Amino acid sequence: MISYFKQLGDEVLAAWKLKNFSLPAFPVLATEALKANPPSNVVDIEELIRDFLLNDDQPNQSLSGFGQPELIVYNHPRFYIQVLFWLDGTTDIHQHEFSGAFHVLGGSSLHSHFEFHNVNPITAHFRLGDLRLIDTQMLETGSTVPIISGPACIHSLFHLETPSLTVVVRTQSDPGTGPQFTYLPPHVGLDPVQDDALTMRRKQMFDALEQVGDPAYADLLLEIIEELDFERGFFMLQNGHAHLRRLGAWDVVWKAFAQKHGAIADGIAPTLDEIVRRDAISGMRGMIEEPEHRFFLALLLNVPGRTRILELVEQRFDGDPVRTILRWAEELIVESEDGLWILDAGFPEELGISVENQQPVLLSALHALIDPDAPQIGDRRIAESLRDVLLHSSLRVIAG
Repeated sequence: MISYFKQLGDEVLAAWKLKNFSLPAFPVLATEALKANPPSNVVDIEELIRDFLLNDDQPNQSLSGFGQPELIVYNHPRFYIQVLFWLDGTTDIHQHEFSGAFHVLGGSSLHSHFEFHNVNPITAHFRLGDLRLIDTQMLETGSTVPIISGPACIHSLFHLETPSLTVVVRTQSDPGTGPQFTYLPPHVGLDPVQDDALTMRRKQMFDALEQVGDPAYADLLLEIIEELDFERGFFMLQNGHAHLRRLGAWDVVWKAFAQKHGAIADGIAPTLDEIVRRDAISGMRGMIEEPEHRFFLALLLNVPGRTRILELVEQRFDGDPVRTILRWAEELIVESEDGLWILDAGFPEELGISVENQQPVLLSALHALIDPDAPQIGDRRIAESLRDVLLHSSLRVIAG
């Protein structure tokens, strides 16, 4: 396997040298090299793992936490080739401080491409704006995608199989294209590696206060929000958002932040709510193994609209996409002590419907949410209650 990657790297190096190591030329060269001799046609994954574990003659490895794990299989001062194993299944929405191309060596992924408009840089490490989905595509084994450094390539990947593997041919770094922003939809971009030790320790201190149930938690967070600048105040709000809601103190703390910072705070509340929704979906992926169900989660996470979700389902699976989604929902139903759940949407206990009768009612409510022309539940109170539950869950993006 090392001989294949050495040949690949040497070919890229020779071609790039002819272009005088032009950075704009590198993504094209990397893409062409991966397509000309695709790793997925050559690399035996079991042999690759065995060779890496038993053969000491390996390129120098990094201490990077990227990948699960990352194997460096070719290294040159100007660029390197890595094989990335993915177990958790999803990446943040991010841009890169390097360029090149990646190739799907194993598995498949939902790949989403975004743009960030109306940018308002608050600091060098924190910016506000409007994150918009441009397109979403399925990447099967053998697919190759160029990587452009900077904001021209803002993307995310949701891997459908465990493990999924990618081969990346990439520069060491492209000067002037950093920071390597991560994006929190719909309105925040931030530098995830900013070195702010004080803020980190303050968040840890609040985490400790939360864990021990300190009654001063909300008052202390309110005081610090009233003192801090916008960027650090956001991080404290993000860290305390869920616990403040459990305490019933969120509205007071949010009002203080909004009054202090005015109009630039308008996008923060929806961004914090979306963080909660995305974290819930990402967490569910770890408990769901069926690739079709993971595909459904990937759509809920990355595609903000019923029409496009139905199009993507119809492209990948035969039959009526609404029926396909309802089949997935039925397969995903679980029963707990409190009743039935579809993902994070639980059947309301106060409706007084026995557990054995909840499934058809819940699926009917979901059907009505997806398709306004579907038969409606006859009891208006039950229909409105279930619609409210679904609209406050990760399933709300498929509302008709």
